[in-house]
Amino acid sequence: MMTLSTLLIGARNRRPIWFETGKAMIAVDTLVHNFLHRTGILGTCGIPHAYGAACYAHGGCAEIIRTLADRIDARTLNRAFPQRFPRFVQNAIWRYCAGDGLNLCNGNRIDDRHACEIGYCYLYQKCSRKPLKQQKKRSKINHL
Repeated sequence: MMTLSTLLIGARNRRPIWFETGKAMIAVDTLVHNFLHRTGILGTCGIPHAYGAACYAHGGCAEIIRTLADRIDARTLNRAFPQRFPRFVQNAIWRYCAGDGLNLCNGNRIDDRHACEIGYCYLYQKCSRKPLKQQKKRSKINHL
């Protein structure tokens, strides 16, 4: 979906309707979902859920990204952008996490069982740093 969206956006001058479609497409992959979970955004703004179809349901990741896009005037970043640009917001999150991007908030850098410890991260002070996986509690067995 990310590639299709990029192709549709790229045809802006020749196919304006394609651009309108592409700018609204949101692809929630594991990087985007896990970012929303780790930062605490998913728990605060949406309905916490496992990665999958729920990302596109009411209160899921895609709705959170659309809400963020409503609050960001993308024209301040590039005058050629539309004011509301959900795909740009989703892509910015993806690039923040992706190994080919800033490579900060991902499973290669953070042990999913523990809170993030990347102190130089731009979001460190505001991030909830939630682990993706719950640690299993060990039960104590009393021996007689």
